[in-house]
Amino acid sequence: MPEKIKPPGTAAVIGWTALSALLPGAAHLRAGRRRTGALLLGAYGVLVAALAAVALTADAGLAGRLVDPAWLRAIVAVALVAGLGWFSLLVRSYVILRPGELPQAGQVVSGVLAGTLAVAVALPFVVVAQYAVVSGETLDTVFDAPATAVASAPGPGAPPADPWEGRTRVNILLLGGDWQPDRVGVRTDSLNVASVDVRTGDTVLLSLPRNLEKVRFPPGSPMRRRFPDGFRLPANPDGSREDLLFSVWEYAETHPELFGGRHGMGPETLKETIGHTLGLDIDWYALVNMWGLARIIDALGGLTLTVPADVVFGKYNEGLVKAGTRRLRGADAMWFARSRTFSDDYTRMGRQRCVLDALLHQADPATVLVRFNQLARASKGMFRTDIPRAMLEHLVPLALKVRGAQVTGVQFVPPLISTADPDWALIRARSARAIRDSAAGPATPSPSAAPSGRPADAAATPPASPSSSPSASATRAGSPGRQAGRGICGA
Repeated sequence: MPEKIKPPGTAAVIGWTALSALLPGAAHLRAGRRRTGALLLGAYGVLVAALAAVALTADAGLAGRLVDPAWLRAIVAVALVAGLGWFSLLVRSYVILRPGELPQAGQVVSGVLAGTLAVAVALPFVVVAQYAVVSGETLDTVFDAPATAVASAPGPGAPPADPWEGRTRVNILLLGGDWQPDRVGVRTDSLNVASVDVRTGDTVLLSLPRNLEKVRFPPGSPMRRRFPDGFRLPANPDGSREDLLFSVWEYAETHPELFGGRHGMGPETLKETIGHTLGLDIDWYALVNMWGLARIIDALGGLTLTVPADVVFGKYNEGLVKAGTRRLRGADAMWFARSRTFSDDYTRMGRQRCVLDALLHQADPATVLVRFNQLARASKGMFRTDIPRAMLEHLVPLALKVRGAQVTGVQFVPPLISTADPDWALIRARSARAIRDSAAGPATPSPSAAPSGRPADAAATPPASPSSSPSASATRAGSPGRQAGRGICGA
Protein backbone atom coordinates (compact mmCIF):
# COMPACT_ATOMS: atom_id res chain seq x y z
CA MET A 1 0.00 0.00 0.00
CA PRO A 2 1.66 3.27 -1.10
CA GLU A 3 2.47 5.72 1.66
CA LYS A 4 0.14 8.76 1.76
CA ILE A 5 2.28 11.79 0.90
CA LYS A 6 1.20 15.31 0.21
CA PRO A 7 1.18 15.80 -3.58
CA PRO A 8 3.97 18.04 -4.91
CA GLY A 9 3.41 21.37 -6.60
CA THR A 10 3.78 22.07 -10.31
CA ALA A 11 7.53 22.74 -10.19
CA ALA A 12 8.10 19.63 -8.08
CA VAL A 13 6.06 17.41 -10.46
CA ILE A 14 8.11 18.63 -13.39
CA GLY A 15 11.37 18.25 -11.46
CA TRP A 16 10.69 14.73 -10.17
CA THR A 17 9.52 13.60 -13.62
CA ALA A 18 12.71 14.98 -15.16
CA LEU A 19 14.82 13.30 -12.49
CA SER A 20 13.16 9.98 -13.34
CA ALA A 21 14.56 10.27 -16.84
CA LEU A 22 18.04 10.06 -15.29
CA LEU A 23 17.24 7.91 -12.23
CA PRO A 24 14.26 5.64 -12.92
CA GLY A 25 12.28 5.13 -9.72
CA ALA A 26 12.92 8.61 -8.28
CA ALA A 27 9.32 9.71 -8.85
CA HIS A 28 8.05 6.47 -7.34
CA LEU A 29 10.05 7.10 -4.17
CA ARG A 30 8.68 10.65 -3.98
CA ALA A 31 5.14 9.33 -4.38
CA GLY A 32 5.62 6.86 -1.50
CA ARG A 33 5.99 3.74 -3.68
CA ARG A 34 9.25 2.77 -2.04
CA ARG A 35 9.37 -0.90 -3.08
CA THR A 36 8.75 -0.15 -6.77
CA GLY A 37 11.15 2.78 -6.67
CA ALA A 38 13.88 0.68 -5.09
CA LEU A 39 13.39 -2.09 -7.67
CA LEU A 40 13.59 0.38 -10.56
CA LEU A 41 16.70 2.04 -9.17
CA GLY A 42 18.34 -1.34 -8.50
CA ALA A 43 17.59 -2.63 -12.00
CA TYR A 44 18.89 0.61 -13.48
CA GLY A 45 22.11 0.33 -11.46
CA VAL A 46 22.66 -3.24 -12.67
CA LEU A 47 22.06 -2.15 -16.28
CA VAL A 48 24.52 0.76 -16.01
CA ALA A 49 27.14 -1.52 -14.43
CA ALA A 50 26.68 -4.10 -17.21
CA LEU A 51 27.02 -1.45 -19.92
CA ALA A 52 30.12 -0.04 -18.25
CA ALA A 53 31.65 -3.53 -18.10
CA VAL A 54 30.96 -4.06 -21.80
CA ALA A 55 32.47 -0.67 -22.66
CA LEU A 56 35.61 -1.33 -20.61
CA THR A 57 36.15 -4.85 -21.93
CA ALA A 58 35.02 -4.28 -25.52
CA ASP A 59 37.57 -5.16 -28.18
CA ALA A 60 37.72 -4.93 -31.95
CA GLY A 61 35.82 -8.21 -32.17
CA LEU A 62 32.72 -6.51 -30.80
CA ALA A 63 32.86 -3.96 -33.62
CA GLY A 64 33.01 -6.85 -36.07
CA ARG A 65 30.02 -8.59 -34.56
CA LEU A 66 27.93 -5.43 -34.72
CA VAL A 67 27.80 -5.68 -38.53
CA ASP A 68 26.39 -9.21 -38.40
CA PRO A 69 22.76 -9.27 -39.65
CA ALA A 70 21.54 -11.12 -36.54
CA TRP A 71 23.19 -8.55 -34.27
CA LEU A 72 21.73 -5.68 -36.26
CA ARG A 73 18.25 -7.19 -35.96
CA ALA A 74 18.79 -7.65 -32.22
CA ILE A 75 19.92 -4.03 -31.88
CA VAL A 76 16.76 -2.84 -33.64
CA ALA A 77 14.52 -4.95 -31.38
CA VAL A 78 16.30 -4.00 -28.15
CA ALA A 79 16.40 -0.30 -29.06
CA LEU A 80 12.69 -0.16 -29.89
CA VAL A 81 11.72 -2.05 -26.72
CA ALA A 82 13.99 0.13 -24.60
CA GLY A 83 12.64 3.31 -26.20
CA LEU A 84 9.04 2.25 -25.59
CA GLY A 85 9.91 1.22 -22.03
CA TRP A 86 11.61 4.53 -21.25
CA PHE A 87 8.70 6.46 -22.74
CA SER A 88 6.20 4.46 -20.65
CA LEU A 89 8.32 4.87 -17.52
CA LEU A 90 8.35 8.67 -17.87
CA VAL A 91 4.61 8.79 -18.44
CA ARG A 92 4.00 6.53 -15.43
CA SER A 93 6.40 8.60 -13.28
CA TYR A 94 4.39 11.70 -14.12
CA VAL A 95 1.02 10.04 -13.43
CA ILE A 96 1.92 8.69 -9.96
CA LEU A 97 2.84 12.23 -8.87
CA ARG A 98 -0.91 12.98 -9.10
CA PRO A 99 -0.79 15.94 -11.50
CA GLY A 100 -4.61 15.93 -11.52
CA GLU A 101 -4.55 17.65 -8.13
CA LEU A 102 -2.61 20.60 -9.56
CA PRO A 103 -4.29 23.84 -10.66
CA GLN A 104 -5.46 23.78 -14.27
CA ALA A 105 -2.51 25.88 -15.48
CA GLY A 106 -0.11 23.57 -13.62
CA GLN A 107 -1.71 20.52 -15.23
CA VAL A 108 -1.28 21.99 -18.73
CA VAL A 109 2.31 23.12 -18.23
CA SER A 110 3.47 19.96 -16.45
CA GLY A 111 1.62 17.73 -18.93
CA VAL A 112 3.20 19.39 -21.97
CA LEU A 113 6.68 19.29 -20.44
CA ALA A 114 6.32 15.68 -19.28
CA GLY A 115 5.10 14.58 -22.72
CA THR A 116 7.95 16.40 -24.44
CA LEU A 117 10.44 14.84 -22.04
CA ALA A 118 9.00 11.35 -22.62
CA VAL A 119 9.39 11.73 -26.39
CA ALA A 120 12.89 13.19 -25.96
CA VAL A 121 14.18 10.26 -23.88
CA ALA A 122 12.72 7.73 -26.34
CA LEU A 123 14.09 9.46 -29.43
CA PRO A 124 17.75 8.30 -29.08
CA PHE A 125 16.60 4.67 -29.00
CA VAL A 126 14.58 5.23 -32.17
CA VAL A 127 17.64 6.81 -33.83
CA VAL A 128 19.79 3.80 -32.86
CA ALA A 129 17.19 1.44 -34.36
CA GLN A 130 17.00 3.53 -37.51
CA TYR A 131 20.80 3.58 -37.86
CA ALA A 132 20.89 -0.21 -37.48
CA VAL A 133 18.22 -0.65 -40.17
CA VAL A 134 20.01 1.70 -42.58
CA SER A 135 23.35 -0.01 -41.86
CA GLY A 136 21.89 -3.41 -42.64
CA GLU A 137 20.27 -2.21 -45.86
CA THR A 138 23.47 -0.48 -46.99
CA LEU A 139 25.62 -3.53 -46.27
CA ASP A 140 23.13 -5.78 -48.05
CA THR A 141 23.46 -3.70 -51.23
CA VAL A 142 27.25 -4.04 -51.24
CA PHE A 143 28.11 -7.48 -49.85
CA ASP A 144 27.02 -10.88 -51.04
CA ALA A 145 25.18 -13.02 -48.52
CA PRO A 146 26.99 -16.36 -49.08
CA ALA A 147 29.71 -17.05 -46.52
CA THR A 148 31.70 -19.34 -48.79
CA ALA A 149 35.04 -17.92 -47.69
CA VAL A 150 34.39 -18.36 -43.99
CA ALA A 151 35.53 -21.44 -42.13
CA SER A 152 32.68 -23.58 -40.87
CA ALA A 153 31.56 -23.01 -37.31
CA PRO A 154 33.10 -25.37 -34.74
CA GLY A 155 31.03 -27.93 -32.94
CA PRO A 156 30.49 -27.98 -29.18
CA GLY A 157 33.78 -28.13 -27.34
CA ALA A 158 35.79 -27.59 -30.51
CA PRO A 159 38.42 -24.83 -30.72
CA PRO A 160 37.31 -21.62 -32.43
CA ALA A 161 37.43 -21.77 -36.22
CA ASP A 162 40.18 -19.79 -37.94
CA PRO A 163 38.42 -17.32 -40.26
CA TRP A 164 41.66 -16.92 -42.25
CA GLU A 165 42.00 -20.68 -42.79
CA GLY A 166 45.66 -20.75 -41.79
CA ARG A 167 46.72 -17.69 -43.79
CA THR A 168 48.97 -15.12 -42.17
CA ARG A 169 48.11 -12.45 -44.76
CA VAL A 170 45.10 -11.45 -46.80
CA ASN A 171 45.45 -9.64 -50.10
CA ILE A 172 42.67 -7.28 -51.14
CA LEU A 173 42.58 -5.56 -54.52
CA LEU A 174 41.47 -1.95 -54.04
CA LEU A 175 40.16 -0.36 -57.23
CA GLY A 176 38.92 3.05 -58.25
CA GLY A 177 36.75 3.17 -61.35
CA ASP A 178 34.29 5.42 -63.12
CA TRP A 179 31.45 3.14 -64.16
CA GLN A 180 28.08 4.55 -65.13
CA PRO A 181 24.65 2.86 -65.43
CA ASP A 182 24.68 3.28 -69.22
CA ARG A 183 28.19 1.87 -69.70
CA VAL A 184 29.33 -1.71 -70.18
CA GLY A 185 32.34 -2.69 -68.09
CA VAL A 186 34.56 -0.64 -65.82
CA ARG A 187 37.76 1.26 -66.52
CA THR A 188 39.85 0.81 -63.38
CA ASP A 189 41.96 3.97 -63.08
CA SER A 190 43.34 3.28 -59.60
CA LEU A 191 44.81 -0.18 -58.87
CA ASN A 192 46.28 -1.06 -55.48
CA VAL A 193 46.73 -4.28 -53.54
CA ALA A 194 46.64 -4.13 -49.75
CA SER A 195 48.55 -7.08 -48.32
CA VAL A 196 47.62 -7.21 -44.63
CA ASP A 197 49.22 -9.25 -41.85
CA VAL A 198 46.20 -10.67 -40.01
CA ARG A 199 48.12 -10.89 -36.73
CA THR A 200 49.50 -7.34 -36.54
CA GLY A 201 47.59 -5.33 -39.13
CA ASP A 202 50.88 -4.24 -40.75
CA THR A 203 50.07 -3.51 -44.36
CA VAL A 204 51.90 -3.23 -47.66
CA LEU A 205 50.24 -1.18 -50.40
CA LEU A 206 51.36 -2.22 -53.88
CA SER A 207 50.31 0.30 -56.55
CA LEU A 208 50.27 -0.46 -60.26
CA PRO A 209 49.88 2.21 -62.95
CA ARG A 210 46.76 2.21 -65.11
CA ASN A 211 48.85 2.52 -68.30
CA LEU A 212 50.88 -0.68 -67.83
CA GLU A 213 51.41 -2.26 -71.27
CA LYS A 214 51.91 -5.84 -72.51
CA VAL A 215 50.08 -7.18 -69.45
CA ARG A 216 50.70 -10.89 -68.92
CA PHE A 217 47.94 -13.29 -67.89
CA PRO A 218 48.15 -16.45 -65.75
CA PRO A 219 49.07 -19.66 -67.60
CA GLY A 220 46.03 -21.66 -68.65
CA SER A 221 43.64 -18.72 -68.34
CA PRO A 222 41.27 -17.76 -71.19
CA MET A 223 43.02 -14.38 -71.52
CA ARG A 224 46.43 -16.09 -71.77
CA ARG A 225 45.12 -18.27 -74.60
CA ARG A 226 43.83 -15.16 -76.36
CA PHE A 227 46.99 -13.10 -75.69
CA PRO A 228 49.90 -15.53 -75.26
CA ASP A 229 52.48 -12.75 -75.72
CA GLY A 230 50.76 -10.14 -73.58
CA PHE A 231 47.73 -7.88 -73.87
CA ARG A 232 48.08 -6.20 -77.28
CA LEU A 233 45.37 -4.69 -79.49
CA PRO A 234 45.61 -2.48 -82.58
CA ALA A 235 46.26 1.17 -81.69
CA ASN A 236 43.49 3.74 -82.09
CA PRO A 237 43.61 6.04 -85.17
CA ASP A 238 45.10 8.81 -83.00
CA GLY A 239 47.85 6.49 -81.77
CA SER A 240 46.39 6.00 -78.29
CA ARG A 241 46.05 2.50 -76.88
CA GLU A 242 43.27 0.65 -75.10
CA ASP A 243 45.27 -2.51 -74.34
CA LEU A 244 46.46 -1.24 -70.97
CA LEU A 245 45.99 -2.60 -67.46
CA PHE A 246 43.04 -0.29 -66.73
CA SER A 247 40.96 -1.87 -69.52
CA VAL A 248 41.45 -5.56 -68.62
CA TRP A 249 38.20 -5.60 -66.60
CA GLU A 250 36.24 -3.97 -69.42
CA TYR A 251 37.70 -6.26 -72.10
CA ALA A 252 36.75 -9.37 -70.12
CA GLU A 253 33.23 -7.99 -69.58
CA THR A 254 32.69 -7.33 -73.29
CA HIS A 255 34.10 -10.67 -74.50
CA PRO A 256 32.16 -13.41 -72.73
CA GLU A 257 32.97 -15.78 -75.60
CA LEU A 258 36.49 -16.12 -74.15
CA PHE A 259 34.95 -17.58 -70.98
CA GLY A 260 32.57 -20.08 -72.50
CA GLY A 261 29.75 -17.54 -72.66
CA ARG A 262 29.98 -16.57 -68.99
CA HIS A 263 29.23 -12.92 -68.33
CA GLY A 264 30.57 -10.65 -65.58
CA MET A 265 34.10 -12.07 -65.67
CA GLY A 266 35.79 -8.67 -65.35
CA PRO A 267 36.46 -8.76 -61.58
CA GLU A 268 37.81 -12.31 -61.49
CA THR A 269 39.96 -11.72 -64.57
CA LEU A 270 41.52 -8.57 -63.11
CA LYS A 271 42.14 -10.29 -59.74
CA GLU A 272 43.94 -13.16 -61.47
CA THR A 273 45.89 -10.78 -63.69
CA ILE A 274 47.13 -8.51 -60.92
CA GLY A 275 47.82 -11.48 -58.67
CA HIS A 276 49.95 -13.01 -61.44
CA THR A 277 51.72 -9.67 -61.98
CA LEU A 278 52.64 -9.25 -58.30
CA GLY A 279 53.17 -12.94 -57.50
CA LEU A 280 50.29 -12.97 -54.99
CA ASP A 281 47.00 -14.74 -54.49
CA ILE A 282 44.29 -12.06 -54.39
CA ASP A 283 41.55 -12.97 -51.95
CA TRP A 284 38.94 -10.30 -52.72
CA TYR A 285 38.45 -7.04 -54.52
CA ALA A 286 36.71 -3.81 -53.54
CA LEU A 287 35.81 -1.26 -56.21
CA VAL A 288 34.75 2.30 -55.52
CA ASN A 289 33.28 4.69 -58.05
CA MET A 290 35.80 7.53 -57.88
CA TRP A 291 33.22 10.18 -58.76
CA GLY A 292 30.90 8.70 -56.18
CA LEU A 293 33.51 9.63 -53.58
CA ALA A 294 32.56 13.25 -54.24
CA ARG A 295 29.14 12.52 -52.69
CA ILE A 296 30.81 10.95 -49.65
CA ILE A 297 33.07 13.98 -49.21
CA ASP A 298 30.11 16.37 -49.49
CA ALA A 299 28.17 14.27 -46.96
CA LEU A 300 31.12 14.66 -44.56
CA GLY A 301 31.08 18.42 -45.05
CA GLY A 302 34.17 18.56 -47.27
CA LEU A 303 37.79 17.45 -47.01
CA THR A 304 40.73 19.53 -45.78
CA LEU A 305 43.69 19.22 -48.15
CA THR A 306 46.98 20.99 -48.69
CA VAL A 307 47.26 21.35 -52.47
CA PRO A 308 50.95 21.91 -53.31
CA ALA A 309 50.40 23.45 -56.77
CA ASP A 310 47.50 24.63 -58.90
CA VAL A 311 45.63 21.76 -60.58
CA VAL A 312 43.92 22.55 -63.89
CA PHE A 313 40.97 20.48 -65.10
CA GLY A 314 38.11 20.49 -67.59
CA LYS A 315 37.69 19.82 -71.31
CA TYR A 316 38.95 23.30 -72.14
CA ASN A 317 41.18 23.73 -69.07
CA GLU A 318 38.53 25.98 -67.61
CA GLY A 319 38.66 24.56 -64.07
CA LEU A 320 41.21 25.23 -61.38
CA VAL A 321 41.91 23.85 -57.90
CA LYS A 322 44.16 26.48 -56.40
CA ALA A 323 47.22 25.69 -54.31
CA GLY A 324 46.93 26.09 -50.57
CA THR A 325 45.34 24.54 -47.51
CA ARG A 326 41.55 24.67 -47.30
CA ARG A 327 38.41 22.57 -47.13
CA LEU A 328 37.42 21.29 -50.56
CA ARG A 329 33.95 20.23 -51.61
CA GLY A 330 33.57 16.81 -53.20
CA ALA A 331 33.82 17.83 -56.86
CA ASP A 332 37.00 19.88 -56.32
CA ALA A 333 38.59 17.09 -54.25
CA MET A 334 37.87 14.62 -57.06
CA TRP A 335 39.22 16.94 -59.76
CA PHE A 336 42.36 17.31 -57.64
CA ALA A 337 42.60 13.51 -57.44
CA ARG A 338 41.80 12.75 -61.07
CA SER A 339 42.98 15.55 -63.32
CA ARG A 340 45.83 14.74 -65.73
CA THR A 341 45.93 18.16 -67.39
CA PHE A 342 49.56 19.38 -67.51
CA SER A 343 50.38 16.29 -65.43
CA ASP A 344 50.74 12.52 -65.80
CA ASP A 345 49.33 9.25 -64.45
CA TYR A 346 52.05 8.91 -61.81
CA THR A 347 51.47 12.31 -60.24
CA ARG A 348 47.75 11.57 -60.30
CA MET A 349 48.32 8.26 -58.52
CA GLY A 350 49.97 10.14 -55.67
CA ARG A 351 47.14 12.67 -55.47
CA GLN A 352 44.54 9.90 -55.43
CA ARG A 353 46.26 8.16 -52.53
CA CYS A 354 46.49 11.49 -50.71
CA VAL A 355 42.74 12.10 -51.03
CA LEU A 356 41.83 8.55 -49.99
CA ASP A 357 44.15 8.69 -46.97
CA ALA A 358 42.79 12.10 -45.96
CA LEU A 359 39.26 10.75 -46.22
CA LEU A 360 40.18 7.83 -43.99
CA HIS A 361 41.68 10.08 -41.29
CA GLN A 362 39.12 12.88 -41.41
CA ALA A 363 36.03 10.67 -41.30
CA ASP A 364 36.06 10.66 -37.49
CA PRO A 365 33.34 8.74 -35.59
CA ALA A 366 31.56 11.89 -34.36
CA THR A 367 31.20 13.27 -37.89
CA VAL A 368 30.06 9.90 -39.22
CA LEU A 369 27.38 9.60 -36.52
CA VAL A 370 26.07 13.13 -37.07
CA ARG A 371 25.95 12.68 -40.86
CA PHE A 372 25.11 8.98 -40.86
CA ASN A 373 21.99 9.12 -43.02
CA GLN A 374 23.59 11.43 -45.58
CA LEU A 375 26.59 9.11 -45.82
CA ALA A 376 24.39 6.05 -46.24
CA ARG A 377 22.47 7.70 -49.06
CA ALA A 378 25.67 8.92 -50.72
CA SER A 379 27.27 5.47 -50.61
CA LYS A 380 24.47 3.68 -52.47
CA GLY A 381 25.60 2.36 -55.83
CA MET A 382 29.25 3.37 -55.47
CA PHE A 383 30.80 0.17 -54.13
CA ARG A 384 31.25 -3.31 -55.58
CA THR A 385 33.03 -6.20 -53.92
CA ASP A 386 33.14 -9.99 -53.75
CA ILE A 387 33.88 -10.01 -50.01
CA PRO A 388 31.27 -12.29 -48.40
CA ARG A 389 29.04 -10.52 -45.91
CA ALA A 390 29.95 -13.01 -43.19
CA MET A 391 33.64 -12.05 -43.48
CA LEU A 392 32.87 -8.54 -42.24
CA GLU A 393 32.83 -9.82 -38.67
CA HIS A 394 36.55 -10.55 -39.07
CA LEU A 395 37.55 -7.80 -41.50
CA VAL A 396 36.22 -4.94 -39.35
CA PRO A 397 38.56 -5.78 -36.42
CA LEU A 398 41.39 -6.25 -38.91
CA ALA A 399 40.70 -2.80 -40.40
CA LEU A 400 40.88 -1.30 -36.90
CA LYS A 401 44.28 -2.94 -36.46
CA VAL A 402 45.47 -1.47 -39.76
CA ARG A 403 44.64 2.09 -38.63
CA GLY A 404 47.21 1.85 -35.85
CA ALA A 405 49.73 -0.37 -37.62
CA GLN A 406 52.70 0.21 -39.89
CA VAL A 407 51.76 0.89 -43.52
CA THR A 408 54.43 0.70 -46.22
CA GLY A 409 54.06 1.01 -49.95
CA VAL A 410 55.65 0.50 -53.33
CA GLN A 411 54.51 2.34 -56.44
CA PHE A 412 55.53 0.56 -59.63
CA VAL A 413 56.10 3.64 -61.74
CA PRO A 414 59.09 5.05 -63.61
CA PRO A 415 61.99 5.03 -62.91
CA LEU A 416 61.44 1.80 -60.99
CA ILE A 417 59.83 0.18 -64.02
CA SER A 418 59.08 1.08 -67.62
CA THR A 419 55.34 0.98 -68.21
CA ALA A 420 55.89 0.36 -71.94
CA ASP A 421 58.13 -2.66 -71.34
CA PRO A 422 57.71 -3.80 -67.71
CA ASP A 423 60.25 -5.97 -65.95
CA TRP A 424 57.81 -8.55 -64.57
CA ALA A 425 60.47 -10.36 -62.55
CA LEU A 426 61.45 -7.08 -60.88
CA ILE A 427 57.83 -6.32 -59.99
CA ARG A 428 57.42 -9.72 -58.32
CA ALA A 429 60.77 -9.48 -56.55
CA ARG A 430 60.02 -6.00 -55.18
CA SER A 431 56.56 -7.11 -54.05
CA ALA A 432 57.98 -10.13 -52.23
CA ARG A 433 60.70 -8.02 -50.62
CA ALA A 434 58.26 -5.37 -49.43
CA ILE A 435 56.11 -8.04 -47.79
CA ARG A 436 59.12 -9.73 -46.18
CA ASP A 437 60.34 -6.39 -44.83
CA SER A 438 56.90 -5.59 -43.44
CA ALA A 439 56.63 -8.98 -41.74
CA ALA A 440 60.10 -8.53 -40.22
CA GLY A 441 59.00 -5.37 -38.38
CA PRO A 442 60.00 -1.68 -38.44
CA ALA A 443 63.24 -0.78 -40.14
CA THR A 444 65.29 2.41 -40.19
CA PRO A 445 64.26 4.42 -43.26
CA SER A 446 66.92 4.77 -45.91
CA PRO A 447 68.61 8.21 -46.12
CA SER A 448 67.66 8.25 -49.79
CA ALA A 449 63.95 8.27 -49.02
CA ALA A 450 62.11 11.02 -50.83
CA PRO A 451 61.16 13.99 -48.60
CA SER A 452 57.97 14.77 -50.47
CA GLY A 453 55.94 11.95 -48.95
CA ARG A 454 56.02 9.79 -52.07
CA PRO A 455 57.82 6.45 -52.17
CA ALA A 456 61.48 7.04 -52.94
CA ASP A 457 61.34 4.78 -56.00
CA ALA A 458 58.79 7.11 -57.54
CA ALA A 459 60.57 10.31 -56.51
CA ALA A 460 64.21 9.59 -57.22
CA THR A 461 66.14 10.86 -60.22
CA PRO A 462 65.61 8.42 -63.12
CA PRO A 463 68.50 5.97 -63.34
CA ALA A 464 69.91 4.42 -66.48
CA SER A 465 67.66 1.38 -66.13
CA PRO A 466 64.75 0.33 -63.92
CA SER A 467 66.81 -2.35 -62.22
CA SER A 468 69.26 0.23 -60.89
CA SER A 469 66.64 2.35 -59.13
CA PRO A 470 67.16 3.22 -55.46
CA SER A 471 66.54 0.56 -52.88
CA ALA A 472 64.28 2.69 -50.66
CA SER A 473 60.80 1.90 -51.92
CA ALA A 474 58.55 2.12 -48.88
CA THR A 475 56.63 4.94 -47.30
CA ARG A 476 56.43 4.14 -43.60
CA ALA A 477 54.03 5.23 -40.92
CA GLY A 478 55.36 8.29 -39.17
CA SER A 479 57.21 9.52 -42.27
CA PRO A 480 56.01 12.37 -44.51
CA GLY A 481 53.98 9.76 -46.37
CA ARG A 482 51.85 9.33 -43.25
CA GLN A 483 51.30 13.07 -43.15
CA ALA A 484 49.73 12.80 -46.57
CA GLY A 485 47.00 10.76 -44.93
CA ARG A 486 46.04 13.88 -43.06
CA GLY A 487 45.67 15.90 -46.24
CA ILE A 488 49.24 17.16 -46.82
CA CYS A 489 49.88 16.19 -50.42
CA GLY A 490 53.39 16.09 -51.82
CA ALA A 491 54.19 18.11 -54.90
